[in-house]
Amino acid sequence: MSDQDDRSINDIVSAVAADLTNLVRAEAELVRAEMSEKISGAVKMGVSMALGAALLWGGYLCVLAAIVIGLSYLMPAAWAALLVGVVAALIGYTLMMGARRIASPESLKPERSARELRKDVQMMKEQVR
Repeated sequence: MSDQDDRSINDIVSAVAADLTNLVRAEAELVRAEMSEKISGAVKMGVSMALGAALLWGGYLCVLAAIVIGLSYLMPAAWAALLVGVVAALIGYTLMMGARRIASPESLKPERSARELRKDVQMMKEQVR
């Protein structure tokens, strides 16, 4: 008989429990690592977006002022400013609604870890059968 045949049910159950504990620990570490990676990427993206937005804002204000000045040759300055403001607000609203869909909490979901956990659960179910 081999060594595996000499093991008792208690030994087998203990070994399976230890393996399961190690698997859960490894999966938890994978989730932590993946979330850390995603959060780090999100922070870097946020900093870049903030700096870009600050520079873009200055340029945007200059362009809007130039448009108002240009339109003031065709209509009263107050109407030109109102027209430019309304158009800019509508464009800004449209852009924000599009960005809100992209920046959903779903984009931070640890997809690889979830997929690995599903595989592990399926494997454990097959082993129990």
